Amino acid sequence: MFTPYSQTTAPAQRQFGALRRGHLQQTVGAGFVPFISTTLAMSALVVAAFTSAVAEWSVLTGVVAALIMVNALWISGGAVTAVMGLFAATTPQSMPPKQWIPKGRTAVLVTLCGEDAAPLAMYLNSFTRGLDALGLGHDTTVFVLSDTSAVPQIAVEENALADLIAQGRIVYRRRADNTGKKPGNIADWLTNYGHDFDYMVIKDADSRMTPNSIRQLIWQLEHRPGTGLLQAAISLIPGRTRFGRHQRISSRLLGHAFGRGFAAWSGKAGNYWGHNAIMRVAAFRSAARLPRLSGPAPFGGDLLSHDFVEAAWMRRAGWDIELAPDLRGSAEDAPQSLQDFFRRDRRWCQGNLQHLRVMTSPGLHPVSRMHLVTGAFSYLSAPIWLLLLVLLGLGAIPVSNYASIALVAVILLVPKLCALIDLLPRARTMWRRRVILRAWLSEFVISTLIGPLISLRHATSVGSILLGQDCGWKSARKARLMVPAGWPEAAVGLVILALALANPTTSALWLAPVIVPLIIAPMLIPLLNREPI
Repeated sequence: MFTPYSQTTAPAQRQFGALRRGHLQQTVGAGFVPFISTTLAMSALVVAAFTSAVAEWSVLTGVVAALIMVNALWISGGAVTAVMGLFAATTPQSMPPKQWIPKGRTAVLVTLCGEDAAPLAMYLNSFTRGLDALGLGHDTTVFVLSDTSAVPQIAVEENALADLIAQGRIVYRRRADNTGKKPGNIADWLTNYGHDFDYMVIKDADSRMTPNSIRQLIWQLEHRPGTGLLQAAISLIPGRTRFGRHQRISSRLLGHAFGRGFAAWSGKAGNYWGHNAIMRVAAFRSAARLPRLSGPAPFGGDLLSHDFVEAAWMRRAGWDIELAPDLRGSAEDAPQSLQDFFRRDRRWCQGNLQHLRVMTSPGLHPVSRMHLVTGAFSYLSAPIWLLLLVLLGLGAIPVSNYASIALVAVILLVPKLCALIDLLPRARTMWRRRVILRAWLSEFVISTLIGPLISLRHATSVGSILLGQDCGWKSARKARLMVPAGWPEAAVGLVILALALANPTTSALWLAPVIVPLIIAPMLIPLLNREPI
C-alpha cells in the first residue's frame, strides 16, 4: 500500500532514532507543550459542562460525550493557536544586502491544468521582469508545467504563453500523460530538470508571489541549512463577489494571529499548503514519489491532498519544515461563488480523509501525524457538530441545560476576538478602527450565516465518500439533477424545524442559529454570489 519503511532514505532512519533520544523537543516550537495542555484543558471543560447537565445516562449519551470530546479538541486547538499568535513575537525579517546574489539556482514551478492562461501570462510577464530588476533573472528559471488535456484549451493556453516562450522568459512544458496529476507533474520535472537547481518554488496558476518575496525566501533558506521547506503565509487576492470579499476579509482578520500561533507550536515540524513555498530540491526528492493508495477511489488511488503528505515525508527524511508567517507578497485567488467553494471543498474533503490511511506510515514525526489527523477532522468535525446539535435540540439526549453548547460558541468566538485584539491597537486613527470594527462585524455575521451551510455540505461530502463516490481531480462532471442553489439546504432546515416544533421537550431557540441560515439559503447564496454594487 505504501513505500516500505526499509526503502526509506537513511536520513529518515536517523531522524526516527533521534526522536527516541529526545529530538522531538528540538523540532517542535517552544509553545507545543502549552498548546497541547491548554487544548486538552479546554476540551475537558466542554465535556464536563455536558456531563454535569445530563439527566439520564445511556449508551447514546456515552457516544455523544465521546464525540463532543473529539470535536472539542478540534475547535479548542484552533482557539489556542489564535491566542498563542497574539503573544508570539513577530519573526524578524533579516533583509538580504542590496548586492546579494544567491549561491544556488532556483526554479519557479507554476502548475497549470485547464485554468485561463491569459491572466497568468500577464502576471508572469511582470514577474520575470521584476526578477531581472532584482538581479535574480540569471539564477532563476520560471517553468510552466501544464497538465491541460482538452484540445481547444491547449491551443488557447499555448497562444497566451507564446510571447513569453519566444522571449525566453519561461520554459513551457505540457505532459501528454497526466499520471499522478500535479504531484506527478512536479515529480517528472524533478527527474528531467531537478539536477540543475538547488531550490524550487511551487506556485499554482492562481497564486501570486512578488519577486521580492522570492528573494526573501531564497535568502532565508540559504541561512537555514537544515530547512527543507519554508512555507510563506498566503493572503487572498481582492474578491470580485460578496463571497469573495468575505473570504479575503476573513483571511486578513484571522490569518495573521493564527499563522504566528501555528508557527509557534509546530516549530520545525510544520506543514505545507501545496503552493507559495520554497524547498530544497534535495529535500523534495524524499517526497517526490508519493504512495498510490491500494484499492479504488475515493479512499484509494492518487492522493488528492498531497501537500500534507509531502511535508510529512520530508520531515521523516530529517528536513525541517517551517512557516514564515510574517512574510509579505504572497497571495492566491479564492472561489468567488459558494458553488465553486463547495466543489473545491469536496475534493479537499476526499483528499484529507485519505490522510487517515497515510498517518500510520512508519517513521513519521508525531506532529506530522497530528497534521494529517487534523486535516481529516477539518471535515469530519462539522457533520459531527451538526449531528450533536440536532440530537440535543430535539431532546434525544435529556439535559438540564445547554451550557456545553454555549461554551462551544464561546470557544468558536475566541479566534475572532483575537483578531480584534491583534488589529485594533495597531490602528492609529479612529477612521481605521471603525474600518476594522465594520469588517469584523461583517465577517462575524456572514460566517455565522454560512457556517451551517458549510457544515451540511461537509456532512454530505463525507457521506458520499463513505458510500464510495469519487469526485475525481478537478472534475468537470455536472450533477445529474440540477436543483436551484440553496433549496436542498432549505429543505433540511425545514425538516429540522418541523421535528423541533413537534417535540414538546425541544428548545427550538437553541437550534435557531442552525435552522435560520439553512431556511434562507435560497436567498443567501445568490446574494453572496453577486458582485457588490
